[in-house]
Amino acid sequence: MSSNPSTATDILSRELEFKPAPQTRRLRGVIFVILSNLAVIIALGTLVILVLDVLISGLPWLNLDFLTRADSRFPERAGIQVALVGTVYMMALTIVIALPLGVMSAVYLEEYAGKHWTTQLIEININNLAAVPSVIYGLLGLQLFVRWLGMGRSILAGALTMALLVLPIIIVASREAIRAVPQSFREASLALGATRWQTIWNHVLPYALPGILTGNILAASRAIGETAPLITIGALTFVPFLPRDILDRFTVLPILIFNWTSKPQREFHDIAAAGIIVLLGTLLVLNAIAVLLRAKLQKRY
Repeated sequence: MSSNPSTATDILSRELEFKPAPQTRRLRGVIFVILSNLAVIIALGTLVILVLDVLISGLPWLNLDFLTRADSRFPERAGIQVALVGTVYMMALTIVIALPLGVMSAVYLEEYAGKHWTTQLIEININNLAAVPSVIYGLLGLQLFVRWLGMGRSILAGALTMALLVLPIIIVASREAIRAVPQSFREASLALGATRWQTIWNHVLPYALPGILTGNILAASRAIGETAPLITIGALTFVPFLPRDILDRFTVLPILIFNWTSKPQREFHDIAAAGIIVLLGTLLVLNAIAVLLRAKLQKRY
């Protein structure tokens, strides 16, 4: 059965009619590349301008006294010691609480839970929770930890609230890292007589550890810069004393910076820039640690 020559000719002519000329395709490609590069240049240029402005304003105020003094109503006497210690307390507690819960949840969803409507519902909710505005977590922490559980406006209440904030991020990152481990590793371990838990503990988790740590550091980097949840649960803007334990009141660097920038004096804006430099340095150190750990573990495994 032969095809109709006129029909084939019509189809070919229509394809040629809608196919753009090579010169047009090249022009579109060049325009796209130019627009993409322009967008990157604008974004990086804005970032460089902001960072330079912060460095110019904050570096003259950045010294040892600034790091070891408490906050003050006078800018020349103000420091970030209390906020820095509060940030370290809160981030350490947040990681201790969120990391085990996130990794265990990821292990269960990837290795034990079957593919049915319950797990699909859980996955949808985890992905949705990762996109919820942080102030909603602050309202949840205010009602649950501060009022119902009676923790008050303490470091523990703030750490639990921030753990809820970063938990979906850790679960998603840990699941992706566990999913990236080849199935043949599991099959080889099970074939040699290992139990499922021994396979997970001795083979899956060590190979997934670089990705898990990277996701955890990224989650901690987000948490360390959040202000809205802590303001919602009632973290103080002015604390003249160091916290004695995890049930004591506290402040953190983002809240202190927000408090300084809201004041009309120019000097407070400058020391806020110095606080931003310290916060950026802390974030860079955390991300550098994540990169070094990932490189070391990838080389090992």
